[in-house]
Amino acid sequence: MNLSVESIVTGPFQENSYFFWENGSFDTILIDPGDDEDLISKALDKNNLVPIAIVNTHAHLDHIGAIRQLKTKYDIPFYLHENESLILDSYEETCELFGMGKKQKPEVDIWLKDEVEITINNFKLELIRAPGHTPGGICIKIENHLFVGDTIFKGSVGRTDLPGGNWSQLESSLINLVQTIDPCIIVHSGHGPDTTFKNEIEKNPFLIALNDKLNLQS
Repeated sequence: MNLSVESIVTGPFQENSYFFWENGSFDTILIDPGDDEDLISKALDKNNLVPIAIVNTHAHLDHIGAIRQLKTKYDIPFYLHENESLILDSYEETCELFGMGKKQKPEVDIWLKDEVEITINNFKLELIRAPGHTPGGICIKIENHLFVGDTIFKGSVGRTDLPGGNWSQLESSLINLVQTIDPCIIVHSGHGPDTTFKNEIEKNPFLIALNDKLNLQS
């Protein structure tokens, strides 16, 4: 599969909304569509793409703001891990807390549980559990692309001081990713530029410290 990936930076949190498609096809899957549904729709129209699903890495407000409108416009299902229900249920309250006005949360069509792979039309998505930033965080792998949400960034990692965050879980998730993912895979984060695990293992201070900790314990 010859895959193309595009990101659209949306909202006050500068969140990366992604969509990908197979060259020669019009079907596309949306990953973490953030606050600006019009901006996302214009990007889809520019590429003559037709969304077939929305799959989220987690349910923080900056990652789900456009979902309700996009679901209605394109009549597509929304996938989310079941352990994110607590985060999703606090969406309206969190929007008010951050001064974004009261918004209605999107409805989940397919709750993910223990699946390690899902198939949506011609796309096979590998799902990797990655709790820590949130309880039900996942990473989504397709070919040489890994969508990690806010689990890891170029030079940093996700915060764990928000409700549902857990540093010990995030450490375990990061260890699992570093030990199992091809270091040359392209890492698409929820904020900031793309990176690779090779780059992060060598330069990310959090992963360097984590590696030193593991070496001391071995």
